[in-house]
Amino acid sequence: MLELSRSGAGCQLAYGGDTLNTAVHMARAGHDVAYLTALGSDPLSADLKERWAGEGLDTSLVLDHPTRSTGLYAISTDATGERSFSYWRDTSAAREMFALPGSAEALELATQADLIAFSLITLAILPPEGRKTMFALAGAVRLRGGQVAFDGNYRQRLWNDTAEACKVRDEAIALATIGLPTLEDETALSGEDRASAVASHWQGLGCAETVVKLGAEGCRLPDGSVIAPEVVLAPVDTSGAGDAFNAGYLAARLDGADHSKAACAGHKLAGWTIMRSGAIPAQEP
Repeated sequence: MLELSRSGAGCQLAYGGDTLNTAVHMARAGHDVAYLTALGSDPLSADLKERWAGEGLDTSLVLDHPTRSTGLYAISTDATGERSFSYWRDTSAAREMFALPGSAEALELATQADLIAFSLITLAILPPEGRKTMFALAGAVRLRGGQVAFDGNYRQRLWNDTAEACKVRDEAIALATIGLPTLEDETALSGEDRASAVASHWQGLGCAETVVKLGAEGCRLPDGSVIAPEVVLAPVDTSGAGDAFNAGYLAARLDGADHSKAACAGHKLAGWTIMRSGAIPAQEP
């Protein structure tokens, strides 16, 4: 999505989105990452694709929608760096990505991945048939022996009700090998405020490697231990923190790190991100 944020007296245009944020960070870490989505055929969409390629993303699976454009969100932060969003994405191209010409070929290539990552937001923007396609892709990757990472990123306004969101979330959990829920999201969905209970729910559905993100307190690992991050004073912008954690954790796991070292890598990247503006801060020289 296009990201609109305040910059001095004006606004700055960038890009972001939960799975995209994770993909870019993983590409920056040196992994071979392709991004499957749809953009419009307008100049802004072309600019997005060019900038993603500049970050090292393989954009060959990015499909072009003939009439729709990309989504837009505006971000605001308070004095503590906490963010709030306004969205314009009801007619975004990504909602119809699995109905476009070329989607079958893109899906076939995606099944060959060592790891795929998607989120509850991914599922929220897709129509029912699109969700079935996403689930089929996850199942195919897992059947091949690949890893399936799922983030239960919950945005209430994208769902008709919590019951629907919980049902779809649980279907996704059952297909995942790596679960990355956030306790705050799980509490909003079910009222459950204990990380141990959240982990039990996810693991009980078949996702053995479940890491529960606890915000400033750190994360709960599959063995029940909690890894705390380094203290970060005066964060600038917390948008993208969870996505950066996902990237750091997944990249480290792909590199052979154990759960604890991967969690530390996730915390480090998330800490770097929240000290800078934007969902995907620019790399420093």
